[in-house]
Amino acid sequence: LLDAVLAQDPYGRVAIETLVKTGTVVVAGEVTTTCYVDIPSVVRQTIQEVGYTDPDFGFDCHSCGIMVCIEGQSPDIAMGVDEDSGKHKELGAGDQGIMYGYACNETEELMPLPIMLARRLTNRLAEARLDGTLHFLRPDGKSQVTVEYDGEKPVRIHTIVLAAQHAPDVETRVLRDAIIAEIIKAVIPPELIDRKTILHINATGRFVLGGPHADTGLTGRKIIVDTYGGMGRHGGGAFSGKDPSKVDRSASYAARHAAKNLVAAGLADRCEVQVAYGIGLSSPVSLAVSTFGTGRASDEQIVALLQKHFTFAPSGMIAAFKLRRPIYKDTARYGHFGNTGPNCLWERTDKVAALRKDMQRKG
Repeated sequence: LLDAVLAQDPYGRVAIETLVKTGTVVVAGEVTTTCYVDIPSVVRQTIQEVGYTDPDFGFDCHSCGIMVCIEGQSPDIAMGVDEDSGKHKELGAGDQGIMYGYACNETEELMPLPIMLARRLTNRLAEARLDGTLHFLRPDGKSQVTVEYDGEKPVRIHTIVLAAQHAPDVETRVLRDAIIAEIIKAVIPPELIDRKTILHINATGRFVLGGPHADTGLTGRKIIVDTYGGMGRHGGGAFSGKDPSKVDRSASYAARHAAKNLVAAGLADRCEVQVAYGIGLSSPVSLAVSTFGTGRASDEQIVALLQKHFTFAPSGMIAAFKLRRPIYKDTARYGHFGNTGPNCLWERTDKVAALRKDMQRKG
């Protein structure tokens, strides 16, 4: 829905929540825009793309009821956020809050290894369902990977937990063997698995009822999956459904960009950037960094580099990453970080050369 608004009105204000349960979708929030979006059509199309097309699933795109509870944005909030109005001449933050960005050198994407492995498993589950490799799979599924570390270095996978919704007529043994062959072995590096690695595949033995028929889906319920799998801290605000004037989204992207460039430049093996905002303010109220003892420079020096080479002002972040485009469906589908698609400009390591040059000059 955010993409549908931004495709027509790049300056639209969107803060939408969704809730799904058996036969029902609730869309609620605040939208201020000059365009018209057929919300029920977007909802049904999205449900169809996810794969809920059969009434036997207990939830499908054709028969679900859709309740829309949308109002305009509060004028009190708008006064603090809008440019050339309110207290500041620049775009102000859409809310108060603390946002975090994290990066580490465990993977090519500079993401923690456990969340990247878990994401590869779920992405492969979706691929195997859509291309017919495992025809008995249904849309619901989730994964969890426990990685054993030697100090700060990941050395092996301790446990893989994977749950895949399936058709009722497939035998558990057949399903587990197929998932090991077509999902786990297809995406997990073999050097990380040994004879002691524990596999829990559909641990209860059966996963026929799934999706909104078996559980309730709600925006923001799984925010750790959107970020670093618990390895880095989270400020608490969900990303999806919010336009980039909401710093929950844009500042988390900017903090990730900064942390990733610092690690890519070799200034730290692990880095967490923290930035805090007050509603309506055009600059952060605080900026901090932690390298967890892995920094090649002091945290104070790194903060100075952040202030010189990166912007955390709402308008600057929106411009730097071109956030007023309809680019957000894939972030909800494949994750916000570690996704190297062409639209995820916050994943670029475009500041590495400047950071290294600055440190060499100071060194």
